[in-house]
Amino acid sequence: MPGDAPARRASISQRSYVTGIILFLAPVLMFFAALTSALVVRKGLGGDWMPLVLPNILWLTTGVILASSFTIEMARKQLEARELSRFRLWWGISTLLGLGFLAGQWMAWQDLFAQGIFVSSNPSSSFFYVLTASHGAHLAGGLLALLFVLVRSNWENARVQRGTAVRISAIYWHFMGGLWVYLYILLWLGR
Repeated sequence: MPGDAPARRASISQRSYVTGIILFLAPVLMFFAALTSALVVRKGLGGDWMPLVLPNILWLTTGVILASSFTIEMARKQLEARELSRFRLWWGISTLLGLGFLAGQWMAWQDLFAQGIFVSSNPSSSFFYVLTASHGAHLAGGLLALLFVLVRSNWENARVQRGTAVRISAIYWHFMGGLWVYLYILLWLGR
């Protein structure tokens, strides 16, 4: 009725959100599987594949993204224990590590630029840039989710509860971390 207090939004179950993130990640996985297949086929097609020396900073960025998976789990444990200040601390560290990962990837690109290696230099470098840029764009989306959870202060009238937002963000983040480890191995082996 017009004079009544606003109705609380209907809550969607956590299971529905988890199903949604898994359904979203399936085509992301297929996209990177298609790029992997293209890399393998293209490498075998001709003699123009020039091995790419991967920038050393990629070791560091790999460690950073793995560390962020650890810190995000620490944040989740703090939320379960209802330690909100510790949760925010660990979640903030995870967010900063994610930003550090992207900065490190940019530095890897800068290293290659300084060597005169660009997207069009050879097929190997083309795949490096396409794979890292695609992963970086997906990771940036994950960073937006981490920032959303970090800065949102009022969860009372939210359609998604904080615990659900944390869980689906963590699932996505762990997927991005695992995907990076896979891509790094692929790039290293595919040199």
